[in-house]
Amino acid sequence: MDQSDYSRLAAELIAAAHDAGARILDHYGNAEVEFKDDASPVTVADRAADAVLVDALRRIAPDIPVISEESSPSQKIAVDGEFFLVDPLDGTKEFIHGRDEFTVNVALIDHRVPRFGIVYAPALGQAFVTRAPDEAVKLELDARAPLPDINELEFSPIATRAADPGNLVAAVSRSHMDDDTAAFLAEHGINDTHVSGSSLKFCCIAEGLADVYPRFGRTMEWDTAAGHAVLAAAGGTVLDEAGAPFTYGKHGQAYANPGFVAWGSSALAAG
Repeated sequence: MDQSDYSRLAAELIAAAHDAGARILDHYGNAEVEFKDDASPVTVADRAADAVLVDALRRIAPDIPVISEESSPSQKIAVDGEFFLVDPLDGTKEFIHGRDEFTVNVALIDHRVPRFGIVYAPALGQAFVTRAPDEAVKLELDARAPLPDINELEFSPIATRAADPGNLVAAVSRSHMDDDTAAFLAEHGINDTHVSGSSLKFCCIAEGLADVYPRFGRTMEWDTAAGHAVLAAAGGTVLDEAGAPFTYGKHGQAYANPGFVAWGSSALAAG
């Protein structure tokens, strides 16, 4: 991807995410909940946002496959090619319980690495976007108002912070805290946490509010790819539990992720 590709994707997908966010907010506070075969919840809002995003991606990049949690979770792809990963409503539990920390996630994967990502939190009016391989930005984007012209949006650069190894802040899940995470915090002497839902945990590291995000419970590739892309562009990294780079395209595992640790700096990750 060159700079023009990033700029075009950013413009097109900001518009698509804004539209999806507006559809989600139409149902906010009145979630109609069903349960999928794996007992995870899904709502009308998930499906409405999915339709918007998948249609937009088919128009924007008709030759690139789309893997979406709600409409194509088992589609096979060429592992070393390009494909989109879509989570139309990440943090469905937050949405159902009336908490604002749910997001629209879209990522472009190339050779198993997330190259582009957008994470949009419509209830918070905030979006995080990769504008280049080493440039991540944050912008205010009101889903309840008409979409501004792309040239009227204010993009604020974000970057990970220089952490104090003896005073780390961990981003942790509001809904998925577990014993393994607690053990990781204890092992690294971490007492200060930043609690949030959905892929916003990646973004809080990307904008320098936390230093590390350990996650050892089950996640899917569409849960993590967009946040991973934003974090990488802001200067961070994501490693699996063995310390290897975290990759995508795991069709043989039904796109399920292993445990991982997201770090704000490579130096911290190297330990």
